[in-house]
Amino acid sequence: MPSVRLRLNSTRYFLSFCVLGLAILAARPALAQVAPTQTAYDSVAAQAAQPPLVLGAYAQGSFILDHTAAISHLAASHPTGFELNAQRQTTGRAAWHSWYKYPKVGLALVYYNYHNPILDRSYAASLYISKPFLRTQRQDLSFRLGAGLAWFTNPFDLQTNRKNTIVSSSLNATLQLRVEYDYALSEHLGLLVGVAVNHYSNGATTKPNFGVNLPSLVLGLNYHQQRPAPTVAYLAPAPADVGHNFLLASTSLGYKQFGLSDDKKYFVSSVTVAAGRRVNRKSNLLVGLEGFYDRSLLAAQKDTIRSSEKLVDVKKAGIFVGHELLFGRLAFVSHLGFYIYNPYKSNAFYYERLGLRYQFTDVVFGAIDLKIHRGAADVIEFKVGAKLAKRP
Repeated sequence: MPSVRLRLNSTRYFLSFCVLGLAILAARPALAQVAPTQTAYDSVAAQAAQPPLVLGAYAQGSFILDHTAAISHLAASHPTGFELNAQRQTTGRAAWHSWYKYPKVGLALVYYNYHNPILDRSYAASLYISKPFLRTQRQDLSFRLGAGLAWFTNPFDLQTNRKNTIVSSSLNATLQLRVEYDYALSEHLGLLVGVAVNHYSNGATTKPNFGVNLPSLVLGLNYHQQRPAPTVAYLAPAPADVGHNFLLASTSLGYKQFGLSDDKKYFVSSVTVAAGRRVNRKSNLLVGLEGFYDRSLLAAQKDTIRSSEKLVDVKKAGIFVGHELLFGRLAFVSHLGFYIYNPYKSNAFYYERLGLRYQFTDVVFGAIDLKIHRGAADVIEFKVGAKLAKRP
């Protein structure tokens, strides 16, 4: 029970920020004239300017959020970081640019020194989108949401680094949420200040998995190739598939560790069928049915029951409702599910999922999802599937 509560606190902070971030991204754009037809918009968009480049260099001062007593000995240090990024200011070449008020999209490289030999250092690379709240010739106030991978140089080791209860593997996922303000000092140079939360976790693939949450202050400089960037004069009309239904069929595979006493990795698989409907420019709504097979639960049973007792079925089935926030072929996925078949009571009666889905073709898609139980990471799912829809 204590270990569940410890993991739960870390992931709940992250979930709260993610829900806020997705709500900000989904906010309606300012009213603008809509192109009369898709052909008219395509003609204008084809002549849109090349997205200008923005280069940034930022310093970050942080502290480790002490969300549980198990990491108090590590939360005393104050990590410092440095970020280099390259981003493009969208101009309307794709329809979704105008729906999100012409955001910036970019790549960030982030280095952190934790000033603690137990944690040592981390290196991360993430892709992000930065949606503006306010944009004038000299000012840009925006919200940034990013995701990527991080490498920690000194993870938990049962023999040599037992005190690192935050990071149990070198490879981790990273998520960034940030509010940033850029003020023009000259035609091309901008001063950036921001407040951020950086999150690192391996999604329970290895334990202990308490995760790192770094509330941060950000200060740096941006070089703008062109400011302000020219944009197309119209919003794109609603896509032809708005109001149309579709089916998603997929399968996933992940892996996880049962506990500290057993460092073996166990496969977790699932099969999902969902019906969806595109309800507007930005959103799909879903309802689905899925089945799960978590092999680590067999190991958990064998570790606790008597040899004469029969193993309980660990397969599970659930129903879920979901939402997808759309950026062209990319979608931010959020699900809330409920188990309808769950004979081995290893978790709550419900689950959540956050992830990214990318439509490689009109039919084939891939996804990376984080499945969650009551705020605690359960497994990272690597998914492939097919979208079946009648062409509008």
